[in-house]
Amino acid sequence: MQRRDFLKTAGVGAAAAGLALPARAAAPTPTPTIKWRLASSFPKSLDTIYSGAENLARRVSELTDGRFEIRPFAGGELVPATGVLDAVQQNTVECGQTASYYYYGKNKALAIETTLPFGLNARQLTAWTYYGGGMDLLRALFAQYNIVNFPGGSTGAQMGGWYRKEIKSVADLAGLKIRIPGFGAEIFSRLGAVPQSLSGTEVYPALERGAIDAAEWTSPCDDEKLGFYRVAKYYYYPGWWEPGAQLAFYVNKDQWGALPPAYQSAFETAAAETHLLMLAGYDAKNPPAMQRLVQNGTVLKRFPDDVLLKAYETALAIYAEESAKNPSFKALYDSMHAFQETSDAWWGVAEASMTNFLSAMRRRK
Repeated sequence: MQRRDFLKTAGVGAAAAGLALPARAAAPTPTPTIKWRLASSFPKSLDTIYSGAENLARRVSELTDGRFEIRPFAGGELVPATGVLDAVQQNTVECGQTASYYYYGKNKALAIETTLPFGLNARQLTAWTYYGGGMDLLRALFAQYNIVNFPGGSTGAQMGGWYRKEIKSVADLAGLKIRIPGFGAEIFSRLGAVPQSLSGTEVYPALERGAIDAAEWTSPCDDEKLGFYRVAKYYYYPGWWEPGAQLAFYVNKDQWGALPPAYQSAFETAAAETHLLMLAGYDAKNPPAMQRLVQNGTVLKRFPDDVLLKAYETALAIYAEESAKNPSFKALYDSMHAFQETSDAWWGVAEASMTNFLSAMRRRK
């Protein structure tokens, strides 16, 4: 038999026996390189908040071997500080970092993602969002704005702001010009104050020249940087209108849907890490900042009981009114309020009682 005939016969036999030559491997689909821009509502000077945007970008890049790049821009660099929702909704930018209560004027339900006066503290809000049904309700709300939202950090409980004069009773709020947004502004207005809407850069000069009598911002580590203690002596607590302010990352819904699943996972992971790290940062920075403020002459004052009680009653009345006319608000508020009733009972037994006891022991030293 000729060699050529043998090879031909052998090939036929192999095929007949069900043997096949190995197929040529298909070339792997290359992982795409994607570049996004992130518009923040916050200046770089508020580094604990703004670093959340930087952390998100860094971790997304690390988790995708540099193939998914997000470039953050501080408030005002790409869009106005309070224009992030519109920019993401309209796909002017792919994603953003903001606080949802800035968009209270669009729909008061949006404020619930950030905080409500006398609402959940930071850990409770995280628990409700992830395990209490909050995320599903929030995602349904933000879908109306073509946005997918993610928890993106927290300041924890905030302070009650800076005042040029003492607040001894509800009567002292009459005519008080205070910089405060959202539901807090609505409550102060009903208590006789005159809320003002000012950007962060406008607050200090307004306080300094007496154009406003008081201003709230966040908490000691941020307030110290902005220098409010130089122009207003009294620093009030608790910040009942922001018991656990949560920040958010917004992603344009169409851009999110176009992301490869691995990149979606990277973004979700980075956002969750940022959420944890920001709160830890505030919890670490606020105590020494408070000490420095007191050393520099700041006078800490607790809001009088009648102010707290009247503000609480007013808040509940406002929520009832809004629930009666806004189905989105009602669905979110009812869910959050039911969660809070059980959660507050637990915190009162465990967390709060232990903290109060230890604080009392330290005051005895």
